[in-house]
Amino acid sequence: MRTDPPDERITDSVLIFRGTRRACAEAALVLEAKAIPHETLYDEEGFAICVAPSRAAAAREELARYAMERQPRAAPSAPIEPRPGAGAASCAYAGLLLLVAWCAGAHWLGRDWLTAGALEAGGRIEPWRAVTALTLHLDQLHLLGNLLFGVPVGVLAGRLFGPGVAWLGIMLAASAANLFEMLIAPPEHRAVGASTAVFAALGMLSGFAWRLRLAMPASVAYRYGPLFAGVCLLALLGAGDEHVDVLGHVLGFIGGIAVGALGGVGARARGRSRPLQIACGALAILIVVLAWGCALEGAQPG
Repeated sequence: MRTDPPDERITDSVLIFRGTRRACAEAALVLEAKAIPHETLYDEEGFAICVAPSRAAAAREELARYAMERQPRAAPSAPIEPRPGAGAASCAYAGLLLLVAWCAGAHWLGRDWLTAGALEAGGRIEPWRAVTALTLHLDQLHLLGNLLFGVPVGVLAGRLFGPGVAWLGIMLAASAANLFEMLIAPPEHRAVGASTAVFAALGMLSGFAWRLRLAMPASVAYRYGPLFAGVCLLALLGAGDEHVDVLGHVLGFIGGIAVGALGGVGARARGRSRPLQIACGALAILIVVLAWGCALEGAQPG
């Protein structure tokens, strides 16, 4: 390798690389290792490397391969230890939905539970409906669908965040989505169902995975892959006929992403506390009980 004076020009050669002196020296070492003849030049634009036209393609290929090898790779994230109790918490979720379904069907306490707890837009906003609507269903098929999808997703969220933190986060995200839907939906809009909570859980999983990958020196596709996967599932499972509450599904998913991202890396450490899990789970149940208390207090006899 030689460095030519500023005014010297090499004829019958092809420029394949330009950069700083250090970068050119590094590239020259690559070409030397592959036995590709080359020359390092310096002109008014800086340092450059030239090769014979017949070796230009091979030289560019070697330098491109070297550049790809030098790109930072995504460091493998530390494994997340599954939290215990996720299955039991999801069974409690299923039991709660079944209990409310029985109470609504039997008109327990002489109240019309569906009318008292359904989400209703327009008019006076009753915030407790944002919670009670998550526990109501129109028929057995509606209930069965939310159980079959909600229990597995809840188990995944519980193993990741811990059962108490997961279900409190799911309920808060879904309730916030319902409350916002009550504010922006048409006045005649009425909805019930746990599907908003199910998609909030899906959003939490996507948001958490996205948050972990966001700081990694990796491609955009790798970092934003969890969000894309979540959106695909939302589009596949969250849309349907005119009776499907698509707005609620979308809002629940967005709320779940926010909760999952905010929990983010910090939840990996905080979620290990068993007292925290118990407190969060108890708070989630208490909120549901208080919401139904408010709903039934002013409800008309069924």
